[in-house]
Amino acid sequence: MERLTPAEEQVMQALWDKGRAFVKELLEDMPEPKPAYTTVSTIVRILEQKGFVGHEAFG
Repeated sequence: MERLTPAEEQVMQALWDKGRAFVKELLEDMPEPKPAYTTVSTIVRILEQKGFVGHEAFG
């Protein structure tokens, strides 16, 4: 099994706390200095590629 990077672990912790969430909602739970929206979005995509999370398209 692949290991999580510190940034991936931070995003996963936010997901574990919230359950389902939009990237914007994950950012709300992250400590300062907050990463950019695009950074969190990229990490979520990487986590999906690694098999840790899934996603649903919205809109």
